Amino acid sequence: MVTTAREIMTRDVTCVGERETLADAARKMADLGVGALPICGQDNRLKGIVTDRDIVVKTIAAGRSPSDVTAADVAQGKPVTIGADDDAGEILRTMGQHQVRRLPVIDGHDLVGIVALADVARALPDRPVGELLDAISVP
Repeated sequence: MVTTAREIMTRDVTCVGERETLADAARKMADLGVGALPICGQDNRLKGIVTDRDIVVKTIAAGRSPSDVTAADVAQGKPVTIGADDDAGEILRTMGQHQVRRLPVIDGHDLVGIVALADVARALPDRPVGELLDAISVP
């Protein structure tokens, strides 16, 4: 049986609004115990992902206050996503090609979940996961 994104994703994903600050995003991350949140627009469309690293590197280390920077300010380009019915091979290829550890899962235009590297590691044999780690770890 083929494993799909829908089967291994984390459901009930909390978004940070594009107009919310990174301080708001950090509080949500702390409350949820996560290191990344999807950025959702006023139109309920996915605008990107903000990570705890974005808050530190792109904001605090750059001398900016997380209370003054919005999630939209750190969203970069079109977010990399995976379809809910895409298989594990496609998840691995997409993560490796874009060097990302998390993929928002889209069904039509709706955000329905997130697949993280840990989800893939639990669902698949060791070898493909090891190859993925090598691919996303290359600078």
